[in-house]
Amino acid sequence: MRLLIATAGSRGDVAPYTGLGARLRAAGHEVTLAADPRSADLVHRSGLHFHPLPLDHRAAQEAEDRSRGSFGAREGLSLRAQMRLAREWAPTMAEAVAEACAAGAEALLVSGSLAPLGLVAAQGLGLPCLGVFLQPLATTREFPPVIAGMPSCGPIGNQVAGWCAQGVLAAAFGPGVRHLRRQLGVRGSAVRRRASVWPVYHGFSPAVVPRPADWRRDMDVVGYWWPAEPPGWQPPPQLRDFLDAGPPPVYVGFGSMSPGDPDRLGGLVTDALKRAGVRGVVQSGWAGLRADGDDVLTVAEVPHAWLFPRMAAVVHHAGAGTTAAGLRAGVPAVPVPVMLDQPFWASRLAALSVSPGAVPFRRLSAPVLAQAVRRAVREERYALRARQISALVRSEDGAAHVLAAVERLAG
Repeated sequence: MRLLIATAGSRGDVAPYTGLGARLRAAGHEVTLAADPRSADLVHRSGLHFHPLPLDHRAAQEAEDRSRGSFGAREGLSLRAQMRLAREWAPTMAEAVAEACAAGAEALLVSGSLAPLGLVAAQGLGLPCLGVFLQPLATTREFPPVIAGMPSCGPIGNQVAGWCAQGVLAAAFGPGVRHLRRQLGVRGSAVRRRASVWPVYHGFSPAVVPRPADWRRDMDVVGYWWPAEPPGWQPPPQLRDFLDAGPPPVYVGFGSMSPGDPDRLGGLVTDALKRAGVRGVVQSGWAGLRADGDDVLTVAEVPHAWLFPRMAAVVHHAGAGTTAAGLRAGVPAVPVPVMLDQPFWASRLAALSVSPGAVPFRRLSAPVLAQAVRRAVREERYALRARQISALVRSEDGAAHVLAAVERLAG
């Protein structure tokens, strides 16, 4: 079966689908992954076909940062900016999704970030469609909307906040949905009916976020989809030598976030690691982060599946993919959430007792980060719990559930 997986966003929004796509390909399906053009190499290395979608998330974030200045950029691309960007790009993205579907796909697997557009395209082109989400986006009484970065408001408050969040998303995607409906001749009522019954599989562990009891029966939490391993990858000699030269270091990285002045942030990180009395491996990421010191090594792209198990703890922005990699590695975490769903994943790490708690980026300082790192490394309970959660998530086979659903479509 010719399958199209469509997603939008940065590397962390693409990498899990390379593993899912590789699993589907190994079962005999032809898989194309449609994503940001900067993800082309990542997708090709996974043995999948690639189709570019015309939204450069990094360029958009950098443009937003420039418009707000270095201090405003500390928070990355804000929720308001994300929604404005979605409205502006929705018609173009809608056409691109429909074009990718029409290029020979026999079924569409669409991420939460493109679900409103994917449903219209699938309806208009007569394609079966599955949701493959990395975040729990549906309204529930059990927790607040994950994109809002807010604490729980109780069952009724969570539900009301969820309805409001759904309204914001609908408004953001509205121009693209209406454009595509007109182009494909799709009635809104048909899309709403399909949205009320389509199967949605969530690629995170029920040990991390249990399936809400008030979700409809066609929505499931199946386990993580691990990124495809790059074939033949070997660590740089400098990194291997650094790891061999002393005790396990602490990882620090902020992924696709571009939080302000990288020199200032690098100095803060260096100071925090020194205060905590630990060695560090700092990943530069989109921020161009660099930390200097005898006990600190700055690295470029290194697979988290290889690197994280060799760490004493991981300090990260709590994106869905990086959070999953840390849990899989079985090491304590210090989440430093910046925006959108990151506070949600940070709160889950604390609730699972694999973290001493979040350090929100807006409150980040060397003393605060040092204290959190010190606790994560020295208090054995966090490492013990991290190993327990690792055993649970590694025992699951999230991709198998999606493969079974695809096989039912093919049959």
